[in-house]
Amino acid sequence: MARRAGAPEVNAGSMADIAFLLLIFFLVTTTIETDAGLDRMLPPIEPPETDVVIKQKNIFQVNINKNGQLLADGELINLTDLRAKAMGFLENNGDGSCNYCSGGKKDASSSDNPTKAIISLKNDRETKYGTYITVQNELVGAYNDLRNREAKRLYKRAFTEMEAEYIKQETPASVKEELKEKITAIQEMFPQKLSEAETSTSGS
Repeated sequence: MARRAGAPEVNAGSMADIAFLLLIFFLVTTTIETDAGLDRMLPPIEPPETDVVIKQKNIFQVNINKNGQLLADGELINLTDLRAKAMGFLENNGDGSCNYCSGGKKDASSSDNPTKAIISLKNDRETKYGTYITVQNELVGAYNDLRNREAKRLYKRAFTEMEAEYIKQETPASVKEELKEKITAIQEMFPQKLSEAETSTSGS
């Protein structure tokens, strides 16, 4: 009786090489999403040599309670009105030194000029995260709306558009240098001075 031949063997010697090549392929082609987070500037490590005196009228206080209600500059307002109220405060031009503050009311009891105006945000420990982020977006949006207006007036382009082009890796270095000068100039006109006060507890 003829002897049955065994099953042919599969040469697996190159499987490790194939797996290694696939691993390299996926590492090179895969894009990893990164969260931008909230852009905030931390205070300097060393305190300033001289005490900085900030007038109360140059501080726009925004408080959020646990129910999501907003108290802006001592007035209970809706979230939809927050951006316009913040913009009015930023370009109030109380001392008349801002020659580009076209919408300023020049109220002597409000902020002197955009470089001195500070927005202070305080929330309750039980404030919902979604409400907190929405308020942050409205306040940052107030700065961006004013910056976009001035950028269009001076450079015929929106500030946010120039900023987005500047951070792109494929943007040429010469273009980036030009954009940096324009972006810095607009930021100096409306510096983003948005601070967060210590979180309060309910009932306090």
